Amino acid sequence: MQDSIRVNDPYEAQNRRVHAFNKAVDRHVISPVSTRLSGGGDTPSQGGAVNLVINAGSNLSLPGKVVNSLLQGRPEPAIRNFFRFAVNTTLGIGGLLDPAGTDFGLPEQDTDFGETLAVWGVPEGPYLELPVLGPATGRDAAGKVGDLLIDPLYHLLHPDGALAVFGLRVASKAGERARFGDTVDSVLQDSADSYAQLRLIYLMHRRHDLNEGGAEIDPYADTAADDVIDPYAP
Repeated sequence: MQDSIRVNDPYEAQNRRVHAFNKAVDRHVISPVSTRLSGGGDTPSQGGAVNLVINAGSNLSLPGKVVNSLLQGRPEPAIRNFFRFAVNTTLGIGGLLDPAGTDFGLPEQDTDFGETLAVWGVPEGPYLELPVLGPATGRDAAGKVGDLLIDPLYHLLHPDGALAVFGLRVASKAGERARFGDTVDSVLQDSADSYAQLRLIYLMHRRHDLNEGGAEIDPYADTAADDVIDPYAP
């Protein structure tokens, strides 16, 4: 018998409606766009093009991660991400390539403003599913806004340049959707209850990343909503 994790989901009815909308958007818009971006993934050159887009979008996210690490009082990952950005922007042709990771041993140190809020002691809040953006918590939803506000590129670049950066980062997310298409489809389209499954996967991984606990369970096992403990149930 699997362990369960505690879920704060007082807005489940509304979240399920948003989830149904997101599934439709993924099926009819995001999945076809990501497939077209990868050219169907039939040739190495097409797969390579997707990797270039993903690399460039990931590189453009690094300045914001540097700021977040500093706000968290963690200078070491901030320094690593700063040098990774510098190396990949120059030697990596604007971030299309990843010499920082392959040649200099500087992997990306992932973080975001949601983690910054967690470090500052902000509670997780209720589980939410946001239109298009997908699963979040109250804290992480606020963190998505914070990431836009603190990203240096959006403040330093001309508005047209900032818009191009945003567009490339969106294309990078579409590339990641293409890369992990089978896994995403297995959760969204093939699960008996894709809402409960996605909620479980998100909370488990997010709490693990933030060292906030959560049971170690198989995220791809078929899990019904009743298998998850809801502390707000009477």
